[in-house]
Amino acid sequence: MCGMPQQPPVRSTPTRPPRPDASMSLLTNVMDHSLDEGYAEAAARKEADGTGAMPKTLRAKLGLAAGLVLAALVVTVGAAEARIAAPAVAKEREELIDRIDRETSAADKLEGNIDRLRDDVSARQREALKKHGGDQGELVAILAGAVEVHGPGVKLVVNDAKEADQGGDGDARETSGFSDTGRVRDRDMQRVVNGLWESGAEAISINGQRLTALSAIRAAGDAILVDNKPLVPPYTVLAVGDGKRLSTDFQNSGDGLYLNALQKNFGIRTSISVEDEVRLSAAPSVIVRTAQPSTEKGTS
Repeated sequence: MCGMPQQPPVRSTPTRPPRPDASMSLLTNVMDHSLDEGYAEAAARKEADGTGAMPKTLRAKLGLAAGLVLAALVVTVGAAEARIAAPAVAKEREELIDRIDRETSAADKLEGNIDRLRDDVSARQREALKKHGGDQGELVAILAGAVEVHGPGVKLVVNDAKEADQGGDGDARETSGFSDTGRVRDRDMQRVVNGLWESGAEAISINGQRLTALSAIRAAGDAILVDNKPLVPPYTVLAVGDGKRLSTDFQNSGDGLYLNALQKNFGIRTSISVEDEVRLSAAPSVIVRTAQPSTEKGTS
């Protein structure tokens, strides 16, 4: 009986479950082959030549043991010395910190004494000007900035242009030259102060800093210094004098017109107002350049 040829049965082999680390083939390869093939070959060659094995002779073993003992001794001694030195180092550090604290406290006390002595000297100078200045003593004290003054006057505020405070490509602070910066410079404040003096001001201060005949207005970088003290804008100038006349004379003077030109051409912001009462503190200290004893005439 003919029939269809039968296919041999297909024998199925059970499949192994996938390794949990199959997705980490790179890490698995590194773990399985941690030693480079070149290093493995060199190690096998040394082992075959007998040069890479442990020493076999008694002398070689003793030498190796002595080397290990010496290395252990060096490490032990180093650790012991470090342990012994640790408290000393910590003590030295604490002593240094205490010394720094003491010296800082001493410096603070000295600075306080200096400030008190300066105040005492300034007070004595003011009293001497009042007592020995004769008929002009009060005027001399005012002009020297030795006493506090108050009365009618003007208030003049000078500030940088608005563009000088903006960032980006139009940042005027990153350019050089006054016409590009729109910032108030030391020479501008010098002209303002000189213009007020010439217009009849009896006493002037900038941001609370009293000006005297020896005051200096200069620049240090972008900062304006008055008697070595940095000021920040806006610059508030107070001047004691006949308020209306002082304001009018200043604005009509060459320095007042100069300030007006800065406002129109470069955006410098200014404002001036007549005040019924302005108060100026005394100068921090009065520097005596020359002095001579006062001679009193006796009565005949």
